[in-house]
Amino acid sequence: MLTLTVTPRDAKESPDALRKKGTVPAVLYGPKEPAMSISVDARVLESLWKQAGETTVITLQGAGETKETLIHDVQFHPVSGRMLHADFYVLEKGKKIEIAVPLVFVGEAPAEKAGHIVVKTLYEIEIEVLPADLPRELTVDISKLTNVGDHITAGEIPVPKSATLVTDKNETIVSVTEFKEEKIEEPVVVAPVAGATPEGVSAPAGEAVAKEAPESKKETKKEGK
Repeated sequence: MLTLTVTPRDAKESPDALRKKGTVPAVLYGPKEPAMSISVDARVLESLWKQAGETTVITLQGAGETKETLIHDVQFHPVSGRMLHADFYVLEKGKKIEIAVPLVFVGEAPAEKAGHIVVKTLYEIEIEVLPADLPRELTVDISKLTNVGDHITAGEIPVPKSATLVTDKNETIVSVTEFKEEKIEEPVVVAPVAGATPEGVSAPAGEAVAKEAPESKKETKKEGK
């Protein structure tokens, strides 16, 4: 279990002033815990965040009695990536919590080696679990995906003993679909008819006169008769 020392914060001190001192303004709260403004050393908190994420219990010291918490929400600067604010959710002892746990895919799928496509549709599932059993992540072994149509559902993911699955057990986590190569249709080339003028191109003036000449001769003969 990870431990973090925090300091109660004076509400009159602005968040910007705290950040200039190298601390992060934060809040802790819970079902039976009134909201309290605190501050945390920025470097320590950023390092802890990388280890804990939102699914590891952190013991807070320095804000009254020791409290077991989860980092519930973190805000970062959009450009610098610096941590700006954090929320700590205080857990009730002996009570389960509902939380989304990230999934980690391991192994190699024989179906993928055969040229098919492994489609991942969920990257986390929700469980209800005791804080002491809360996993940082859950493992999905895709090495059993052999044929097209093979899949793994949420109900097949191993969870801690105290955990109850909240996500629908029939929800598909990952599946195999057949790889189909798209056929590119080649344009049909029509052979030109002898003597035909291509569409959009005018016939030369000389040719037009030549076609009309026989008609003129016919008319002259009729008049002679």
